[in-house]
This record gives sequence, structure tokens and C-alpha cells, in this order.
Amino acid sequence: MNILSAKNLTKYYGTEPLLVKAIDGISFEIGQGSFTAIVGTSGSGKSTLLHMLGGLDVPTSGSVCVDGQELCGMGKNELAIFRRRKIGFVFQNYNLMPNLTAYENIVLPVELDGRRVDKEYFERMAGTLGLEDKIGRRPNQLSGGQQQRVAIARALVAKPAIILADEPTGNLDGHTSREVIGLLKTTSEKFHQTIVMITHNEEIAQSADRTIRVEDGKIVGSRW
Repeated sequence: MNILSAKNLTKYYGTEPLLVKAIDGISFEIGQGSFTAIVGTSGSGKSTLLHMLGGLDVPTSGSVCVDGQELCGMGKNELAIFRRRKIGFVFQNYNLMPNLTAYENIVLPVELDGRRVDKEYFERMAGTLGLEDKIGRRPNQLSGGQQQRVAIARALVAKPAIILADEPTGNLDGHTSREVIGLLKTTSEKFHQTIVMITHNEEIAQSADRTIRVEDGKIVGSRW
């Protein structure tokens, strides 16, 4: 079953003769429970692509479908609700609320949606990510790797259809980077969670089940 599909996706800026084709006709599908890396150099278009896949940016043309729902046809409020319920985000800079504890940061998407936290799932997830004794701490009391674990837990807590990770190891050292990627892979396998990650790091990309290579706004290769 495909959780995400992109069809003839483009993102253009400006007009001729200064037209910039950040994304130029990209199409692919992502199956449920898979861990996919989109890899490319700086300026290749991979971040722009991820933002469109997550409904954070609007394509010039083409379509993005997540869990059977077409994003481009949604209104602003409808899209915001859909993102909160169906798409988990993990960012390079963690994007944690500094005045909230790790627990409060993790459960925030569920509480904003007016739902109850699945306590059994939360405890299993926190255990998998090694956060059991960290949930009462604020971000400034955590290391970079621990903050990224909290960000991963926040992305998982609503049981989204897909998690989009934007250079999740960009601010981490080599050892911690490998640890975080290992945790992403574990959550994909243990919770049957679909993950799409962008990275410029070839070694990290090799950890994924599938790699899609992007250069100059186009797919130039893939590996299963």
C-alpha cells in the first residue's frame, strides 16, 4: 500500500529568462512502513521537495497525495489539521519549545488536536527511544542527541501516516548521528512507521531501505 505519491511535481521561481526550476517534474511513490532517504547535494532541491511533500509549500504544478488525500486541494485550516494528524516532522534544529518539558513537547501535537495521549503507546515509544528518565527535563537540560530523540517521539506520538525528517543529523556529531539514524530505522521497523528522510550524507543514506537521488530538481537515480 502506498502512503505517499508525488506526480509530475514542479516548483518554479521567477520568469524567463531568469526562471529557476527548483523541482522539475518529479514523480515517485512511497510504500507503507518503508524508510526512504532522499539524498542530494546542497541546492539540489531536496529540501524544497520535502516541504511540498509535507504540505509546508505549494507546488507550481503536479500533485502530492498522503494517505489517500490530495494536499493541493485543501484549504489552509484543513491542511493544518491534516498535517497535525497525518504527518510527523523531524527538523535539523529540533524545534522544541524551550519552556516545556520533554513530555510536554512530545504530547503537544495530540493535545493541540484535543485528543488523549495513548499512554501505553507513549511508554513503549519512550522506552524504544531511551527517554524514560528524560521526560521531565527541559530542552536546555538535554544533549543534542537527546533533544532529537524528543523530536522523533513528538513526530511519532500522533501515530501519523508518515514522518518527514529534514537533515535530522545535521547538528549532531558522527557517533550521535549514527545513533539517531539507528533509532529512526528501529521505529520504522517496530511501529511499522513510514519515514522519508532527506540528507546530503551518503553514509547515512545507506541506512535506509531505499534511496532516491535528486540533483538539479530531478530524480537522477534510485536504490532499493
